[in-house]
Amino acid sequence: MADITRRSFVKMGAVGAGMIALGSTAANAAVSEKGVKYDGEYDVIIIGSGYAALSAGITAAEKGNKVLMVEKMGRIGGNSVINGGLLAVVNSPKQKSEGVSDSAERYIADSMKAGKSINHVENLQVIAQRGNDALKLVQKCGAKFYEKLSHLGGHSVPRTYLSANGSGSGIVLPMISYFKKLPNGKLKNRTKFDEFVMDDNGRVVGVSVREKYKFDKKAKDDHRENTGGKRKYYKAKKGVILASGGFCRDTFFRKIQDPRISDSIDSTNQPGATAEVMMQAFKAGAVPVHVGRIQFGPWACPDEKGFGAASNFNINATFRYGISVDPKTNKRYMNELADRLTRATAMFKVIGDEKNFPINICDQNAVDKIIPEIAEKSLKAGVVKKFDTIDALAAEYKLDAAALKKEIAAYNGYVKVGKDPEQGKPVDKAEGVQIVKAPFYATRGVPKLHHTMGGIKINTKAQVISSETELPIPGLYAAGEITGGTHGASRLGSCSIPDCLVFGMVAGENI
Repeated sequence: MADITRRSFVKMGAVGAGMIALGSTAANAAVSEKGVKYDGEYDVIIIGSGYAALSAGITAAEKGNKVLMVEKMGRIGGNSVINGGLLAVVNSPKQKSEGVSDSAERYIADSMKAGKSINHVENLQVIAQRGNDALKLVQKCGAKFYEKLSHLGGHSVPRTYLSANGSGSGIVLPMISYFKKLPNGKLKNRTKFDEFVMDDNGRVVGVSVREKYKFDKKAKDDHRENTGGKRKYYKAKKGVILASGGFCRDTFFRKIQDPRISDSIDSTNQPGATAEVMMQAFKAGAVPVHVGRIQFGPWACPDEKGFGAASNFNINATFRYGISVDPKTNKRYMNELADRLTRATAMFKVIGDEKNFPINICDQNAVDKIIPEIAEKSLKAGVVKKFDTIDALAAEYKLDAAALKKEIAAYNGYVKVGKDPEQGKPVDKAEGVQIVKAPFYATRGVPKLHHTMGGIKINTKAQVISSETELPIPGLYAAGEITGGTHGASRLGSCSIPDCLVFGMVAGENI
């Protein structure tokens, strides 16, 4: 992990504060419908192929619409197919069976706390109210989930479903299969959206794309070049839904928002997570919101690229049931279940200029409570290591064994009484997972760029709002990470998937 220094990133928790997006321009940046010869007509055209796109596509197609979904990459699914597969649902069947008391108000309060109270509450309310509908949709498609709820950082209660295979692929692949079987649904990969087609009244009525496009992840700003692929125009009789995701891999655009983010900073995202669709929406008059708010995921590992195998292990095992320690002090330095912004900021302070990566630790009790494949993948990748004793673990990471044992004993005492007075971590006395059972597990930790909270403004009907009229842009809808405002300054873990799924459904219903 390059270029993480105290000088540059000790305040990375404040990413985006005071930043603004590029301003919108007149809608004449789009292609005029006059003179356009269409290569095909559909009721609905969707840009992207992840959670939001698939949810919108399935919903719209099942209403009888002829739907075209276009994806610029060769692989379908975007970030959704490689993420952690974590879906927060309020008042879910699993919460009821596990005796967890929850409410929409509690979920919104948790989200607002993490988001520093700049969240657009009306969208949070929709997600809270429709989360069970989203769950039913993916289960209808064939998605399976782990038997127990997960408790992620920043959530006051367990409310998160984990896909049965511990990956977003466990949700996305069944959705792709379901969509492909619909008689009026069509999916084109290697098809890059370039511009909107608009009529004289400013309504989005189609798209300009390039088919047989090949994304070159080695070419700087490849998505901005205008060669490669065959130009096609497709009419969208009812409208266009933007579901192309965020821009964590767009080195140009993310640096414009925060110059501290150098090109070499790693991200958990797939290479195609870039900003060009959002930029076209701005040109068409969409309102930018919170575009400089960029999130680091605190559970990644410096010993592998991208999201990797360690992220899921930390999310489900070390952070929930274990501890994270500063190698210099052998002590805990944060609440391992705090929100992502809080944890990432604390980790950057520990890392400093010397790349003093924290060590995340748990035991066999923790591993017994997670999906076996998560631990197996992490161990096989070599990013999580297993030890017979704490002394062996300490020796591997150059820790003071006696000091570490003292810190573990203190933490175990907090678990025993159900209260952590030192860091304020919510420890479950009833569950009682102490770090006592060999073998013990550990991995080095580092935050990586993970989610862009900002984007284009939508209303509760998933309509894109115009900066010129303050009303919906006719024929233009959006869902998922391309939108902004919902999560405020920092998103809670497992809240992106319900955001994508719910507003994908809403867009599919309303279009």
